[in-house]
Amino acid sequence: MLTSEQNERWTRVGQGTPCGELMRRYWHPIAASMHLPEHGTKPVRILGESLVLYRDRSGRLGLVEERCPHRRGGLVFGIPEETGIRCAYHGWLFDGTGRCLEQPYEALVDPANTFKDRVRIKAYPVEELGGLIFAYLGPEPAPLLPRWDLLVNEDLIREIGWAAVPCNWLQCIENAIDGSHAAYLHGRFSNYVLEQLGAADLRREIGSYFNKSGWEPHKYGILATRISSPGVSEPIGDLVLFPCFPMMADDSLQIRVPVDDTHTLFIWYNTFGAEGRAELRIKEQPPQDPRRAPVYEVPMPKVDEAGGVPWEMMDNNGGQDLAMWHSQGDIADRTKEHLGYGDAGVVLYRKLLEGQIKVVEDGGEPVNTFRDPGANRSIDTTVEKAGGLWFFGRLKGGRVNRTHAARKYSPIYREATRQIEGEEAVSRPIY
Repeated sequence: MLTSEQNERWTRVGQGTPCGELMRRYWHPIAASMHLPEHGTKPVRILGESLVLYRDRSGRLGLVEERCPHRRGGLVFGIPEETGIRCAYHGWLFDGTGRCLEQPYEALVDPANTFKDRVRIKAYPVEELGGLIFAYLGPEPAPLLPRWDLLVNEDLIREIGWAAVPCNWLQCIENAIDGSHAAYLHGRFSNYVLEQLGAADLRREIGSYFNKSGWEPHKYGILATRISSPGVSEPIGDLVLFPCFPMMADDSLQIRVPVDDTHTLFIWYNTFGAEGRAELRIKEQPPQDPRRAPVYEVPMPKVDEAGGVPWEMMDNNGGQDLAMWHSQGDIADRTKEHLGYGDAGVVLYRKLLEGQIKVVEDGGEPVNTFRDPGANRSIDTTVEKAGGLWFFGRLKGGRVNRTHAARKYSPIYREATRQIEGEEAVSRPIY
């Protein structure tokens, strides 16, 4: 168990906190491209800061503080111009670097005045990649936005799931390095949920989830392994890209974004290559523009005021994970935990986290900071694997597996269900 001081050190992400300063050395996704397909604005919160993301009429993205410095009008109501965003209240115009370009009334009264040149708002760099919009809130010069292979590979169809989780980021990411939870949360508890829903015929074979798992350091983070015999471990394809980009079975990312101390943005970034498209009978079509990758929202399962449990939201791995993270409290109290053999990955991640915090405190650059464009064209995350813990694609009898992650909400899996099982299958509550 930890001291309360150590727990605070690892969980708080505000500016000036040890973990917050580490997190500000990385690019974080704050929206999907389809959240702002055309000019417009979107309020976002990241690392404890409330900001406004916008796309101007030239297609350029900007990320600025949430209020105009004039009379504190909300820039979420701002008008996107050809360059920058204009405050709806009095018309002050700002570009993506935070410079004030126009002050209409001041220019009317005194065309020669230079007041605008002395006004700036906070602004952060933003970039678009693979259908996601990333922000960097750290010191300049900013590192390169990592071009992980799943974000840049061309022969992929992508979709993006989205969930707002009301708890701290660390308990969310620790789940990704906790192999022992799969057999019970996604096996036995899943079967209990199906029993509550009157769908016991869909029970899972728990044995397929119950393997001895191990974890080992990797140059990009932590690699999951399966212990096949004493002293022998085999990679299973899951790789946690530090700090919070778990890659699952080579075809998806499950990203945890620290919104503030008690909220996390969880992103399912699913990709479908040629083999996956064939398995799910996804029709051949022109190459997908990643900026048009469909987005879907995943609901947060919570016990209601009457004590009712939303079982229908927990018939899938994603809903089960969300419920457990939230049930640990706003910030899990690690002074009261008792770790066991199955928590080796959690311990390894905490050591890595503390080590990287110290690197930043000593003035260094943490792992996965990239500055060489030549090494950042497409970062290979391929892991040789001996077979994973999960079911993908099709189940026995030809049914589409939509219980892994949050696929019951996925538009691509809904279409696959329609193609393979028929129109009526899409409306079934359980898949």
